[in-house]
Amino acid sequence: MDQGRRDFLQHSARLGAFALASATLWRIDPALAQSGSGRELATMSIVELSHLLASRKITSRQLVEQALAAIKDPQGEGLRTFLSVHESEALAAADRVDARRRGGAMLPALAGIPISIKDLFDEAGVTTLGGSKVLVGTPAATRDSIVVERLKKAGAVIIGRTNCVEFAYSGLGINPHYGTPKNAFDRATGRIPGGSSSGAAVSVTDGMAAGAIGTDTGGSIRIPSALNGLVGFKPTARRVPLDGVLPLSFTLDSAGPIAKTVADCALLDQVLAAEARSVPAPAHLRGLRFAVPKTVFQNDLSPAVADAFTAALGRLSAAGATVVELPMAEFAQAAAVNPRGALTSAEAYWWHRQWMKDGADKYDPRVIVRIRPGETITAANYIELMKLREQFIRTINAAASGYDAMLMPTTPDTAPTIAEASKDDETYARLNLRMLRNPAIVNLFDGCALSVPCQEPGTAPVGMMIAGTQNTDRRILAIGLAVEHVVWKRRGCSWLVS
Repeated sequence: MDQGRRDFLQHSARLGAFALASATLWRIDPALAQSGSGRELATMSIVELSHLLASRKITSRQLVEQALAAIKDPQGEGLRTFLSVHESEALAAADRVDARRRGGAMLPALAGIPISIKDLFDEAGVTTLGGSKVLVGTPAATRDSIVVERLKKAGAVIIGRTNCVEFAYSGLGINPHYGTPKNAFDRATGRIPGGSSSGAAVSVTDGMAAGAIGTDTGGSIRIPSALNGLVGFKPTARRVPLDGVLPLSFTLDSAGPIAKTVADCALLDQVLAAEARSVPAPAHLRGLRFAVPKTVFQNDLSPAVADAFTAALGRLSAAGATVVELPMAEFAQAAAVNPRGALTSAEAYWWHRQWMKDGADKYDPRVIVRIRPGETITAANYIELMKLREQFIRTINAAASGYDAMLMPTTPDTAPTIAEASKDDETYARLNLRMLRNPAIVNLFDGCALSVPCQEPGTAPVGMMIAGTQNTDRRILAIGLAVEHVVWKRRGCSWLVS
């Protein structure tokens, strides 16, 4: 058997395994699933779209045209979701993929799939703004970031650059410069999308992209995923190179995917991490041991989150997993490791100090106020925090040993309204700290984590976090493939309609 045929069969087998793993996870109205419906991008997973493309039941151009139509919809969120749309480039890229497929080429799973990227990733010839006005007029990037390079090599079509919190420094998703895209749930009321990867999540819920690439320093992938009923994966920080990515905290930053399913996130992660091995197979739930820490993570949960999380744990137990609730008091140390965000602000100030000197008035006041404290942190203070973090990582690694993963609510609240979050500085700061509280701890212990939906159909989205220690990414993805099916069996899309 020649190598090309072997590669094609291996590719088909991987997609088949993905489809089998996700078939019961992403249930779609059969009428919408028919090729030619015009809603494939909004309703189907990347894995399913890849099958349609490979069988030539749909073209990449059709998917890109669906994305562009959703972005341009005057009743939609496109103007607030994207800072830049690559219309002509995306259509040309789609045509190239379609031509190769017509010619019989065996293409990667992502070939022809529209993907959005957060406005932190460099693209050659484009100025990276970071959701700010500060960098308007600065020189364009001279080369693509490694993340963009890898996506293009895999054949993904970059549809455009998504809006985010200015310089990625908030978990709420509010941007006073370019507007705030509304959460997919209860759109008439207008709820926060979560941040900082706000536009990334909304681009997926609204069918403007099949998947999105964001960054996560304290929850910026997992928060918007949880609040919008999506899956988000924060990898171990070193798994995906950050060359050509505008930094917030070079110690805590990571880059990863937001998508409709765990299978989609695993596929995107394989590309972003240039993982040579095939994507992991779903784990078997029976016999898995899950630690459910109560300290910090379950403090003062809103009733909606507490109820959804408790019900999800019950479903996992019924499915044969061992769910162990325990204090894990070690997590109380997190407050001392990054007191009032000191570690983050110190590293943010290092990058922003010149921009702040010459253009502080251009910053979002609620962002610059979080950067300024970094100016007063001494070298000794900073080193002390780094040493405390090293000890915290060792402590959590020891506490988590003996368990396959840790489970916790992604956020303690469902999405508040944009009006409430914007009301005044005190409310903004309070809600922001609550949104960041749980997911940020994973960054502190250098872990990896998925957020998967666990709410009842028709109710406000709630995320369950599946967390592991550093470099257990493949194991967490394998577990996520199994957990997702149990904690969110009925995945209807009706609530996505505004």
